[in-house]
Amino acid sequence: DAHGLDGARPVATLTLAVLRNRAPADTGDDRDTWASVGTLVNELAKPVLFMNVPCGGLSVSPGEPQYASLRLLARRPPEWNVAGRSILVCENPNLVAVLADRLGTACPPVVCVDGHLGAAQRTILRQLKASGADLRYHGDYDWPGLSIANNVIAKYGAVPWHFSTPDYIAASEAAPQPGVALDGRP
Repeated sequence: DAHGLDGARPVATLTLAVLRNRAPADTGDDRDTWASVGTLVNELAKPVLFMNVPCGGLSVSPGEPQYASLRLLARRPPEWNVAGRSILVCENPNLVAVLADRLGTACPPVVCVDGHLGAAQRTILRQLKASGADLRYHGDYDWPGLSIANNVIAKYGAVPWHFSTPDYIAASEAAPQPGVALDGRP
């Protein structure tokens, strides 16, 4: 059953409850809970985009954006050589393309979460943080972007990268036209 592990299924609901009871530090995310016991759900969906992140165990091309699936990150975790290094974390894959075009191999290490974090994105951020990386986050100044930023900052210890109040004020003052007010549900 392709949906046998979905949270709404009785066996999955019961199993997840037992697993969460055994691990009080559980994140509350079903896929993370399944992964904690070696079960990968949608291991090839929504791979993580990154560039110039120093590592061993992966075939990478410096200066070129690449993808890694949850399957690869969980089954053969790379050796991230990032202790004490800043890793830029962004929300939008277009930013990675711009950085690749403009800076190539001179670009600092960057990881793209591509909107709300999937399992591969959460896994690489956990692995990088555990390897001693200093995560710096930048995203969109809209309600979903702020929600993603709060998640990355709270769960992975990231600090803002061109994403603070002074950055926002400076950008809005330099904008060629007035900005658009945040609307929608905060």
